[in-house]
Amino acid sequence: MSDVIHSPVSGGSTATNESTKQLALPKFSQWFAQQNHYASPTQASFDRSYIVLAITMYLIGLVIVASASMPMAERVYHDPFHFVTRHFIYIVLSLLISAIALQIPMSWWQKSSSTLLMIGLALLVSVLLIGHTVNGAKRWISLGPITIQAAEPAKLFFFCYLSAYLVRRKEEVQENFKGFLKPLVVFFILALLILKQPDLGTIIVMFVTTLGLLFLAGAKLWQFISITLVGVSALSLLVIFEPYRWRRITGFLDPWQDPFGTGYQLTQSLMAYGRGEIFGQGLGNSIQKLDYLTQAHSDFIMAVLAEEFGFVGITIVILLSATLVFKAMLLGRRALAKEKYFEGFFAYAIGIWFCFQASVNIGASAGIVPTKGLTMPLISYGGSSMIIMSLALVILIRIDHELRLQSIQATSTSTTSTHKTSTYKNDSTSKRGGRK
Repeated sequence: MSDVIHSPVSGGSTATNESTKQLALPKFSQWFAQQNHYASPTQASFDRSYIVLAITMYLIGLVIVASASMPMAERVYHDPFHFVTRHFIYIVLSLLISAIALQIPMSWWQKSSSTLLMIGLALLVSVLLIGHTVNGAKRWISLGPITIQAAEPAKLFFFCYLSAYLVRRKEEVQENFKGFLKPLVVFFILALLILKQPDLGTIIVMFVTTLGLLFLAGAKLWQFISITLVGVSALSLLVIFEPYRWRRITGFLDPWQDPFGTGYQLTQSLMAYGRGEIFGQGLGNSIQKLDYLTQAHSDFIMAVLAEEFGFVGITIVILLSATLVFKAMLLGRRALAKEKYFEGFFAYAIGIWFCFQASVNIGASAGIVPTKGLTMPLISYGGSSMIIMSLALVILIRIDHELRLQSIQATSTSTTSTHKTSTYKNDSTSKRGGRK
């Protein structure tokens, strides 16, 4: 916490404005400092539980990626630690980027939202021009040893833009259909570019998050229902008229009808869940990861976790993810209550995003929803996803930090004003006593 909090406030609004400017960017070393002046844990510089949740999920992901990826890494790269080494590097890189992003005030995100959206659009266009193809999908841009999945930063930047838009056009969104439709036009442009890759899973995540955020922002129910129906119809048509997507749907409905064809991934994943039972087979004892289950270290990492740690392991991961989502939604509500609308909408967007993506990843591996190529936040292998999800978590920490500083500053200002009033009354009483 910045030392300026402890200094007395004087000089009216000028001193308050100067104090606010100094509070915007505290030193990094002070983020983890618990000031004794504030005895209550709620008045710490930020909520430490975010760090605990993130580190716990990083470690779980590192262990499971190591276990799930070794057979494939040995066969393809002749190095059993190929994927786990890269995953560890991604975690370190995520922490370094997070440390930098932690210093960026939320006002910068709000002012730069349009610029960030343009960067996201540029990345989506670039990947179609210079990106390389893997398994029929053109989603990655190679920059030497670094590979960027363009859709990941585009998601975060779009949610940032949408949150800023809802602040600028809040009344327009609530009062007429035009204000409700404008952000959907931007989403439609992004969706067309992402569909060219193709990546329907990312489009669904963005669509659900956008609708959820517009609903929380106060859009009318009939607008919400009409756009939902249009969106669901459009997604249904995309599935029906694309043979490989239709095969995924039919394979999901009855995977055992073609267990060595369209239902192969799901049947192998379900066998992993079945072998896990309550406590699992033990770390490293998964059978399905031995080249039976494809993408065991990324899209189907939860199946390996279920096989090795059972129902207990899956439950722990779900509880960690649910706690993170719950805290994000509460943070959004707290920000809106304090009239920090951009921060509140952004926290809501991140919470919905985390919730839906985690639900789809777990649901796909468990046969609850059709198979989609979405990572498990903070756990699955994948550099771009890891970095962007970590950045989103840091934004939550920064929002929480600024709300706490605002409360502390308001308390300090109130205390100072009360002290000045008390001093003035005492002086007045003394003067009257002297005249007597």
